[in-house]
Amino acid sequence: MSDEDLKAELERLRNENAVLKKGAATGITMKVSEKGAVSIYGMGRFPVTLYKEQWLKLLAKGDDIRAFITANEAQLKTKE
Repeated sequence: MSDEDLKAELERLRNENAVLKKGAATGITMKVSEKGAVSIYGMGRFPVTLYKEQWLKLLAKGDDIRAFITANEAQLKTKE
């Protein structure tokens, strides 16, 4: 590869990286998966995907989850 080719490839990769970083900064997004489940993007490397009834069951336990997190705060780590 010539110097110009390497510079062009580097610029292309920098632009692609900037686009990916911008997308990651948009926060949490939701989509309906191919199988009809709800996928939550933006919480980690992979989406969190559950079916409707699973999300509703989890959301109903929101207060219990918060209490559990508070009670176990010393043992839990924070991902930054």
